[in-house]
Amino acid sequence: MHITQLNRECLLHLFSFLDKNSRKNLAKTCHKLLEVFQDPLLWSLLIFHSPVELKKDNFLLGPALKHLSICWYSERVKVCNIEDWMKNSFQKDFCKRHENTVSDFLLDVCNRCPNLLSLTLSGCGHVTDDCILQLLKNCPNLKSLKLENCVQITDHTLEAVTLHGASLRTLHVDFCRNVTQAGLQRVREKCPSVMLRADRSANMIPDSKPGKKLMLEKASRKLVQL
Repeated sequence: MHITQLNRECLLHLFSFLDKNSRKNLAKTCHKLLEVFQDPLLWSLLIFHSPVELKKDNFLLGPALKHLSICWYSERVKVCNIEDWMKNSFQKDFCKRHENTVSDFLLDVCNRCPNLLSLTLSGCGHVTDDCILQLLKNCPNLKSLKLENCVQITDHTLEAVTLHGASLRTLHVDFCRNVTQAGLQRVREKCPSVMLRADRSANMIPDSKPGKKLMLEKASRKLVQL
């Protein structure tokens, strides 16, 4: 029996075991398999590990998407979480080339994936409060929001959670240095049912603190003297 003789349910099951690239390559072999690749039911989970993956035409966004994870751990991408004044010209150029990659992608998610249940973002240094606000508004069933090392996330995201996160049950803002204890306390007060975690966040020095650059320079000089 040829693979194309299998019914739609069997083909969807087979496709489910393949990664995004393998699914795309198999879909190129015939029209029937392309139709399976384009079936929204196949795309309930998406995981990305690099900016390049978000730009590939090897996945489908649709109402079936329930779980989304974008986690960048490479040394080059970590540059995006360094404060601008500390970056050299090469690092700034690298960041500029993909500074809207995740935000533009999440905007598509807002428009096409209203049934999203969980979102995990790690190392996404260019994601802003506005981006998370739009997602909370457009994905009312979101139950889990995990943000790690997303340096542009502030108390505005925490406020958006209290206003638009009615379905939210889990919120992580780990290593997000621009959230504050006051913002976290408001979430605890207004959303007592949310399991909140903020590992190494509110005790870190926020980017917006006046004189931070000078303070860090003085600390560095003291360390050198020691």
